[in-house]
Amino acid sequence: MSEKVLITGATGFVGYHLIEQALSAGLEVYAAVREHSDTRHLKSFIISYINLNYSSVDELRSALEKHQFQYIIHAAGITKAKDEATYNRINADFTKNLGVAISTVNYKVKKFIFVSSLAGIGPLSDLSGKLKDDSTPHPVTSYGASKKLAEQYLSEIPRLPMIIIRPTAVYGPREKDIFILFNTINKGLEPHIGSFKQQLSFVYVVDLAYIIVKVLFSEVVGTSYNVSDGKIYDRYALATLIKKALGKRTFKFHLPVLVVDVFASIIELLYSRTKHAPTLNKEKMAELTAVNWACEIVHIQNDLGYEPLYDLEKGVNETVAWYKANNWI
Repeated sequence: MSEKVLITGATGFVGYHLIEQALSAGLEVYAAVREHSDTRHLKSFIISYINLNYSSVDELRSALEKHQFQYIIHAAGITKAKDEATYNRINADFTKNLGVAISTVNYKVKKFIFVSSLAGIGPLSDLSGKLKDDSTPHPVTSYGASKKLAEQYLSEIPRLPMIIIRPTAVYGPREKDIFILFNTINKGLEPHIGSFKQQLSFVYVVDLAYIIVKVLFSEVVGTSYNVSDGKIYDRYALATLIKKALGKRTFKFHLPVLVVDVFASIIELLYSRTKHAPTLNKEKMAELTAVNWACEIVHIQNDLGYEPLYDLEKGVNETVAWYKANNWI
């Protein structure tokens, strides 16, 4: 019989690609979804569904023991919230509960992968150097701080066969946030925030999903890895490659940081009366205007043989093709 993998956050952007890679690896996939989650985009997969109560260690433990998952990938979480408490509850407390449940089940879980974020470390303040797997964390957003807190909680749980994966900015088919730039450029506009120098990093979602699933079968435990495509890009690289893939000419302009900051404040105010959190807010500005998000991937390359198949140009071309084929642009 095939070994079982539980994938949380399965209906999300990364979750979809994790399911695809796990099935390709011959695993029996259980997708953890919320009660009212839209799973129509997963209908082509032969998978099972499970609802989990992340607020209860006992219920999580019972669910794990019932299904006897050999592998668990925790990709569930939120990237937008109204306040720090919500980030911490969902991204950190729920992750801790799952970790405690895994460490106390009555069978052996072979591997637990926590999908964290480079935001949990935070950017460098100048253009010298790269973020390393063991860089001192200095997150600049509540989201990043909640991921850092989750990592801290997990590190304190004994007998946890864990690997932490920290992807940088992830893009690819089905992604909705960076897609805003694709869509804006498709309309002939190319906005940039400020005109200062930046070093950025990206990872194509297929490369990310592939290495996460590969890690399941490794002997490595108790280690954290930053993940990118291994290259460093300037602030204009993504827009330039999107234009090239779309065959578009754009009106390129630079918005003063202060103007965008005020705009973000106005958006926050408008959203304050709704249950939703905006894509752009004051905190997000700290990430968008950070000077250096370049990261080193030498350890995951040496330990796990990670060799990204996609640089930014190849990934953008494939992403644009998918957006067009599915009428997103």
